[in-house]
Amino acid sequence: MSSSDVSYSVHNSPAALQRLRKRKAKETRFRMYGRAAIGFAMLSLLWLILSLVSTGYSAFTQNFITLDITFEASVLDPKGENTPEALRRGDYQNIINTALQKRLLQTATQSNNRELLSLVSVSGAAQGLRNRLTQDPTLLGETLTIGVPTSDEVDQFLKGNIKKDTPEIRRKISNAQIIWVETLNKNGQIMSKFNTAFFTGTDSQDAELAGIAGAMIGSLMLLSIAFIIAVPIGIGAAIYLDEFAPKTRWTDMIEININNLAAVPSVIFGLLGLAFFLNFIGLPRSAPLVGGMVLALRAFPTITIATRGALRAVPPSITEGALSVGASHVQAVFHHKLPLAAPGILTGTIISMALILGETAPLLMIGMVAFMTEIPTSILEPATALPVQIFLWSDSAERAWTERTAAAVIILLCILMTMNAFAIWLRYRLEQRR
Repeated sequence: MSSSDVSYSVHNSPAALQRLRKRKAKETRFRMYGRAAIGFAMLSLLWLILSLVSTGYSAFTQNFITLDITFEASVLDPKGENTPEALRRGDYQNIINTALQKRLLQTATQSNNRELLSLVSVSGAAQGLRNRLTQDPTLLGETLTIGVPTSDEVDQFLKGNIKKDTPEIRRKISNAQIIWVETLNKNGQIMSKFNTAFFTGTDSQDAELAGIAGAMIGSLMLLSIAFIIAVPIGIGAAIYLDEFAPKTRWTDMIEININNLAAVPSVIFGLLGLAFFLNFIGLPRSAPLVGGMVLALRAFPTITIATRGALRAVPPSITEGALSVGASHVQAVFHHKLPLAAPGILTGTIISMALILGETAPLLMIGMVAFMTEIPTSILEPATALPVQIFLWSDSAERAWTERTAAAVIILLCILMTMNAFAIWLRYRLEQRR
């Protein structure tokens, strides 16, 4: 028998062909599993985005009732003082109620008065009128057509989230209020506008007035402090451990602990901040300074690991070439190796910042759950962060809070995706320049 016949019989025997078919079948199944996993992940992501958008998109609009507001001097400034303090003490609820009665031609009883006032956000409308009059006292005695925000119940009814056919006992808007709202809407006296208050306002007990501006500023402060602390320490530690530290048992232990810290649950860092920064050092509770330092501890190991990986990805010939022409070790690292590792370092840094931006547990542990009605102006003032604000709103059962919670999550996801996209773009640009 020739060698070609032996080769043919070995590689084309029924047993060999059967093994080949099994191997191809396994490869086919593996591809199918991979595609199914990717499809499942994409469908889950699509479901998440669609559920958030369908729940939260309506929070970006707010309904307003157009009223003819008369700034009556006898109600707002009965003593005729005409000072900002006196104008701020005026009974704005009275003139809002009068404007509603005139608009609906309603001579109401006391109970109807309460229902009428419940059509609008009394606190929001009163505050808006108060600010307008104190800024321009000449409006006293004048009548202006002004749009005042509706209450959250009326707003949700107009957006279709409260159904008219639901029994009255199971909804917070009465049948009389529904009739009034439909009358106003039919007459074109209700308009829907972009909800600027959601982006410019702070937290509020009234859902229709709640905004994310205070939480956004708090998150920006936290991120800035964490960046200033964690980035230089993380990159410096990585450079030292990878390039200059002697290879001893102690450095091996430090490397292992850094790797372990990256896998530690974030709530542990919150407990550390509570015990050290608050209880031991005595720093103010709920301050962005403390939150930023806690998040810096959370980001430090991630930045260190990303930096070491980027440094190790640089070919050793770069350092060896620099040393061969007389450069010192420090010059070889900082002038040659570090610039080539910069894309990976910056990408890891931005991703770590995006990671800590979404942290909630450490901030809860250090008390950043304050009810903030003002935008913080200092890193030592009480503040909150956007993830914590989302957590607090999600604890409220009313539909208006659910809507704003989903909208805040959409904003947070957009920021995170923007940061990740910027990291990818920055890495691509830096790699193109090399």
